[in-house]
Amino acid sequence: MFLNGLGTANPPRRYTKAECWDAFIASDWFQRLDRRAHALAEAVLLTDNGIEARRLALTSLAEGFQIDPDTLHLRFSTHAPALAAEAAAKALDDARLTPPEIDAVVISTCTGYLCPGLSSYVIEQLGLRCGVQPFDLVGQGCAAALPNWRLAKALLAAREAQHVLSVCVEISSAAMYLDNDPGVLISACLFGDGAGAAVLSGAPNSRRRSVEFTTARSLTNPEQRDALRFETRQGLLRNVLTRPVPRLAADHARQVLEGALAEAGLAQSDIAAWILHAGGRDVLNALEGELALEADALRYSAAMLLEYGNMSSAFVYFVLQAALADRAPPGWWWMSSFGAGFSCHGALLRVA
Repeated sequence: MFLNGLGTANPPRRYTKAECWDAFIASDWFQRLDRRAHALAEAVLLTDNGIEARRLALTSLAEGFQIDPDTLHLRFSTHAPALAAEAAAKALDDARLTPPEIDAVVISTCTGYLCPGLSSYVIEQLGLRCGVQPFDLVGQGCAAALPNWRLAKALLAAREAQHVLSVCVEISSAAMYLDNDPGVLISACLFGDGAGAAVLSGAPNSRRRSVEFTTARSLTNPEQRDALRFETRQGLLRNVLTRPVPRLAADHARQVLEGALAEAGLAQSDIAAWILHAGGRDVLNALEGELALEADALRYSAAMLLEYGNMSSAFVYFVLQAALADRAPPGWWWMSSFGAGFSCHGALLRVA
């Protein structure tokens, strides 16, 4: 399977950490939370945490503190289809394909729910064929991009499709929740909105750099399910984020990497570029230590985290796009995403 087109999209408004802090202390929510919560939010938003800004589907930050089920669902149903379609249109343009040439569309999200799913809206907005195969994947959190791609690979291998449109879209501002729990507060300070899309095909596009998806591995550990997940409270999604997450992410990422390298007969020194989900700065630091990486090995992940925050499943599309734009050296690239479950997925990309 080959990556023949890539596109990303964000809401137009950029909000810095300092702006988020000012909006928080001006909101009614500031009075509802305790002093410990105030101190934690201030520490995260006014010190170096690896994130400088986020794109949010809000006309103002004050709007972000309107937290009720109907408002959040409207935010998701308005912005998720639009961002998904925008990223997908860019990927089609990058692949130099027209909408009728797409045989299947696979869309992943975890920050909202629509029925019919997002695929229906993307088919409509892009003008895809009514006979296109639609697949909507939910519940995989930040890890969703690689399972999405593996489904695309299965469709291509079975000759059910020649070109598959893969999309991950997250409106994290539609999954807003606040209380005094440290994990909930940190989540509110980390996540941004974005979409990534790829055109995945059975043959390479000779007009662009060759990126082949080869060996892939997955690891799901139900024993750690409660370490990172969404739960529903009063009709709202509440993100459960616990202290072991950086360690769990690094440990699972190492196991998946080692399995893929052994299967391919490669060593870690053969990896020329690292395309990793960031999670947050603590996660990046844990990954760097667990995988014994050089300081700049995760520079693309760190750069995307700094400018956009954690965009959940869409994040690795941005990292891959940054590496390609920077003309990272050819050879074997490692792409990996991890999150709710606790789950981790990875794949070797052969890049020419």
